[in-house]
Amino acid sequence: MISLLHTADWQIGRVFSQFEPDDAAALFEARFKVVERLAAIAAERKVDAVLVAGDVFDLQTVSDKTIRRTFNAMQGFSGPWLMIPGNHDSALSESVWSRAQRLGAIAPNIVCCLEPKPHTVAGKFTLLPAPLTQRHTYGDLTDWFATAPSEEGLPRIGLAHGCVQGILSEDIDSANPIATGRAAQARLDYLALGDWHGTRQIDDRTWYAGTPETDRFRANDSGQALLVGVSGAGAEPTVEVVRTGQFDWQQWEPRLTVPSDIDELVEKLEQVSSSDVLQLRAQGACDLNGHSRLSTALDAARARARALVWDGEALRLEPTEDDIQALHADGFVGEALQELRAQQGDADAELARDALLTLARILDAQGAAA
Repeated sequence: MISLLHTADWQIGRVFSQFEPDDAAALFEARFKVVERLAAIAAERKVDAVLVAGDVFDLQTVSDKTIRRTFNAMQGFSGPWLMIPGNHDSALSESVWSRAQRLGAIAPNIVCCLEPKPHTVAGKFTLLPAPLTQRHTYGDLTDWFATAPSEEGLPRIGLAHGCVQGILSEDIDSANPIATGRAAQARLDYLALGDWHGTRQIDDRTWYAGTPETDRFRANDSGQALLVGVSGAGAEPTVEVVRTGQFDWQQWEPRLTVPSDIDELVEKLEQVSSSDVLQLRAQGACDLNGHSRLSTALDAARARARALVWDGEALRLEPTEDDIQALHADGFVGEALQELRAQQGDADAELARDALLTLARILDAQGAAA
C-alpha cells in the first residue's frame, strides 16, 4: 500500500493587484502558509510522497527570496517531494527552476522532474512525469507513458499539467492537451493532474487536485488537496479530499428591487468574517435610505473581511418623495435631485449617481447641523 498527497497550482508569487495593498499582501503570504500546511498534512498522514503537478510558481520572474521561501515552506515533510513545471513555470533553458538550483534552495528530498523519464521512488512506485519545457505545447506530453518501462509489480503513477481533451471548458481546451483515457491506455494506477484550479475527478484513476489556496472568484471547488491510496499495481485508488485553504472566496451578485432586498443583503454582510474574500456586484435600484444602510454595512464588513471588492455601477439610486422631503430639497434643489435621478439611465450614469449621492449627503449634513 502506498499513500500520496496530490497537490498542484501553488502559483507562488502571484500578485493580487485588484485588492488594496494590505489585502494583496495577505493573499500573497497565504500561498506560503498553505505549503507549510501541505507539509504538515504529509507528515501527519505519513505519506510516501507528495506529488506537485505543476505551476509551483506563478511566473518565471519571482524573486530569489520567493524561491527560497517556497522551498523553506516544504521543510515540514522530510519525505519525497516530486514536482514538475507547468505552463507558468515551464522548464525553459533559463527558468525559475535553474535559478533555484543555482541558489542551492532545493533540498535533497525534493525531486524536480525536468525531463520526461521514469523515476522509481523509494522502491515503492514508478513515477512517470510530463514536465512542460515551454509555456504552451500542442502535442500530448503524456504520450510516452504508454511505452515507459517500470519495475515489475510496482504501481505506475503519472504526473502531468494540462487540459484533458473534451472534458474542461473550451477556453482552456487548446494548449497542453492530455488525451482522455490516458490512465487506462498507459496502465496507470493514478494520474495526478494540475492546471485546473479546482478539485475534479476525470475518471476512476485521474484527478485534478486544484490549487490548495483559492486564488479567484470562480466557484470551482478549490482550496484542497488529495490524499491518494494505492494498494498495489492494478488496484483502483482511493481518494480523500482534504481542505487546505485559509480563505473563502465568494462572489455575490444580488438584484435589489424592494427594501427587503437591502435588509437581506445587510444581514448577509453582518456574517462576513476574517476568512472571507468577497466580490460584491449589486444591480437594480434602491432609495437613499437603503443606500445609506448598505454603505454602513459595507464599511463594517470591510473591517471584518480579509478583502471586499464592491461594484455598484449597476445599482441605480431612486430617491423617494420621503427621501427628498427628509432632505428639505424643494425648489431648484429638488429639481436637481430629480434630474440627476433621471440621468442615471444615460451614458454618464455613474457621474449622475455620484453627484446625486454627493448632493444628498450635503443636504443631510446641513439638516443635521441645523
